[in-house]
Amino acid sequence: MVEGRIQKALSGFYYVDTGSEILTCRARGKFRKEGVSPLVGDRVEVRELGNGEGFVERVCPRKNAFARPAVANIDQLVIIASGAIPRTDPFLIDRVAGIAALKGCDAIVLLNKCDLDRADELYDIYRAAGFQTLRVSAETGEGLEELKPLISGKLSAFTGNSGVGKSSILNALDPAFDLQVGEVSQALGRGRHTTRHVELFKLSCGAEVVDSPGFSSFETDELNLEWKRRLPETFREFVPYLDGCRFVGCSHTKEKGCAVLEALRRGEIQKSRHESYLRLYEELKPLRDWQETRR
Repeated sequence: MVEGRIQKALSGFYYVDTGSEILTCRARGKFRKEGVSPLVGDRVEVRELGNGEGFVERVCPRKNAFARPAVANIDQLVIIASGAIPRTDPFLIDRVAGIAALKGCDAIVLLNKCDLDRADELYDIYRAAGFQTLRVSAETGEGLEELKPLISGKLSAFTGNSGVGKSSILNALDPAFDLQVGEVSQALGRGRHTTRHVELFKLSCGAEVVDSPGFSSFETDELNLEWKRRLPETFREFVPYLDGCRFVGCSHTKEKGCAVLEALRRGEIQKSRHESYLRLYEELKPLRDWQETRR
């Protein structure tokens, strides 16, 4: 039995990197019976059959798992934003950052296209909120050397609103990335199969990156009851104040004696961050304990 990591899942096959080779594997039927599906990013135990083939026998305990795209053990979400066209709405950043916290991931905010717009407002908001925040430019290379040690040795998923330059940043980090993706696209063909394909790519700086079109909209599947219960703690700068409210069960929306609102008034919490909290609070409010939500 050998241990490895699933790099790619396609048409019922799992491609497992053992460190010395890539094994093409099927999964044991017991997974289907147990309602468990191996995911890209999973650490697994594999029984080798020879000729580069094997069976996935066991999925090791996960750090986390995402519904769409179907990936596991993400260390951090790299949220790409821009102050230039298209300008990123802070709510989009806050939404993804909230999911990162819910899933036990770190979050990095990358402000791309800084050669066109320094994105001072976004930079100030997320630095003040305690996020690792970098200005980068895929065009000029600014900030990329600073980014590399932050993603090296970790499994990262890059996400952001359309047009902010996810692919451009990855190609600037490692020109071979474009070649890898191109080879996969050519092998799979364009169209519906390509959109389902999730794969881990290794960059020359030592980082692993999830590449999937699904990360542009993955958060829509994560609006669930657990997030409703834990919403305040997914805003990291709220946490020091959560035990200081006058009333147990404070919603941090309008109550008297709310420590979060007091911190907001003192400027210790950014106004746009609390506005995002209120929007998410209203989105999650209709969920009831008896409802079954997709995971």
